[in-house]
Amino acid sequence: MEGTVKWFNKNKGFGFIAGEDGKEYFVHFTAIPKGVFIRENDLVSFEPTQTDKGMQAQKITLIQKGSERSQSKEEGSEEQVDEEDQIDEEDEQNFDE
Repeated sequence: MEGTVKWFNKNKGFGFIAGEDGKEYFVHFTAIPKGVFIRENDLVSFEPTQTDKGMQAQKITLIQKGSERSQSKEEGSEEQVDEEDQIDEEDEQNFDE
């Protein structure tokens, strides 16, 4: 399953992930591979596990950093504006004809 890191406190060693199913999953630092750091808004994959304390994320893999996700959203919105400008220019040309 994939999800987005809601928050993760590296000092306390835990946080929460919002799963693509709309549920929240507790994440403990032991579920993250050594050398991998997760932060707010990172896209991750994980195995949802029901425990006696609730739903937890296990075997976490970082798919995309939150900072990279923000950049691609901004680039996507710029491309959309360019397409809209292009459509407006075409409409003006057709109107002039």
